[in-house]
Amino acid sequence: MSHVAELIAVGTELLLGSIANTDGQFISRELSALGIAVYHHTVVGDNPARLRSAVELAKTRSDLIITTGGLGPTCDDLTKNVLSECFGKKLIYNAEAAARMEAYFRRSGREITPNNYQQAYLPEGCVPFQNDWGTAPGCGFVASDGVRVIMLPGPPSECRPMFLERAVPYLGDWTDGAIVSRTLHIFGKGESAVENLLRDRMNAMTNPTLAPYAKEGEMELRLTAKAQDDQAARALIAPAEAELRELLGDLIYGVDGDTLEGVCLRLLKEGGLTLSTAESCTGGLMAKRITDLSGASAAFKGGVVSYWSQVKHEVLGVPQDLLDRCGAVSEPVALAMARGVRGLTGSDLGVSVTGVAGPDPDDRGNPVGLVYVGLAWDGGDFVREVHAVGPRFRVRQSAASHGFDLIRRRLTGLPLF
Repeated sequence: MSHVAELIAVGTELLLGSIANTDGQFISRELSALGIAVYHHTVVGDNPARLRSAVELAKTRSDLIITTGGLGPTCDDLTKNVLSECFGKKLIYNAEAAARMEAYFRRSGREITPNNYQQAYLPEGCVPFQNDWGTAPGCGFVASDGVRVIMLPGPPSECRPMFLERAVPYLGDWTDGAIVSRTLHIFGKGESAVENLLRDRMNAMTNPTLAPYAKEGEMELRLTAKAQDDQAARALIAPAEAELRELLGDLIYGVDGDTLEGVCLRLLKEGGLTLSTAESCTGGLMAKRITDLSGASAAFKGGVVSYWSQVKHEVLGVPQDLLDRCGAVSEPVALAMARGVRGLTGSDLGVSVTGVAGPDPDDRGNPVGLVYVGLAWDGGDFVREVHAVGPRFRVRQSAASHGFDLIRRRLTGLPLF
């Protein structure tokens, strides 16, 4: 039997844009893996009347309703009250839930306040979901009309493990199939160009399906298959992925959770090599992206943010006459920066970025988006000229990604172009 799920996120801060609804994205992806389709997402503020209206509508079109948020101790945390009312259930004090909250507060060295105890009231007949990551317990129940309801806390650090460790086992009797996705990450060709290349294939595919998604400075292709189990779904994906790899070749740099910087770090560590960065227009973005990764210290020696030409000259050793003659945004300066930071740090590879991020052209008339990315290694070097488009943040992100793409290509023996 197929099931239809609806997610209702509760919180005025979501409507105001103060925070993003990452819980919804996560739960949708996990439900798909369980073979449960999600047809609707709803976001409701901390208003009981509007939440009640959303729940009543969800009851008419979905047989699984999952709420996130609104389970806390404050007066605007009304999810349990409203859903209990909608499904005709009383809220019953749960002594075990209260004891767990008290223990949590003791462990954290804080004093529990009276309003926290309202979190221990749960709908009658529900299955409590123990929260080992916070204070508010979740729960699940089946209503008299057959609709299954799950309530989870809103903070992602609680919601995600609660869903995986509590909600998924609760839904065990509904997982009669599997939907599996495989994401191919592409750098070097835009979404429209890839979509034009693959349009006929995408329109003809039914299982698996193929969909393109644009990201900052790159894109991805997502293959999704549905079958009786995970293994069968992956078997459907495999030949389609092989065909895409034949068509796109080395434009594909990774799959699923891979990132350009993550692939580079892995390659550096596998080769026992080190990297350093010299950045101008990106302001240290390459260094940030690689040091965001655990284990970066095994391969990344450090970086220089040489925003001023004076720093390019005095720290990186870029000849002053080169700066005067060619300007900071130029191929020769990018080469000198890459060589300079490699010599300064003693790293195996030195990568540099210099360009015009905008919003205005530089003092030599170089246009916004013109970037030179340099790479130096023992016995060789290379510079790629980039013409990035978009606002300042996008130019910077694209420039940094081109730096990682050069590193990836050098370490795998691919053309640098």
